[in-house]
Amino acid sequence: MAELNLTKVAVGCASLEILTQRIAARSKNEVAEVTTRYRPTRHDELIGGSLYWIIKHKLVARQTILGFEEMENEKRWIIRLESRLVTVQPRPRRAHQGWRYLTTSDAPADLGALGDADELPPAMLGELSALALL
Repeated sequence: MAELNLTKVAVGCASLEILTQRIAARSKNEVAEVTTRYRPTRHDELIGGSLYWIIKHKLVARQTILGFEEMENEKRWIIRLESRLVTVQPRPRRAHQGWRYLTTSDAPADLGALGDADELPPAMLGELSALALL
């Protein structure tokens, strides 16, 4: 796993369920694509790292970064991600525009590390984390 990751606000997603549906709609052959205006300066260091999603001022899930590709005839970039969304132990994070770097040592642990919490419905996970029970 890479030592560098990205954080990004899941704009328009009020819950983990909505983000899960959005990622599923953007996935093809187990790869999801997210577009961005600028390629991160440290893009080579990000491959193998994760894109951490922020919902309601909390890091809630991540996807592994597979690579970057420039879009044809446009000045935009595609971030290729694994389609699998991994829920993480919620951690407070301020909203921001675009993306920000996050080191692996500062990244939250996957919920799978907490036992069977990964098997809970996303809505229940959100409620439990809001109550600081996860």
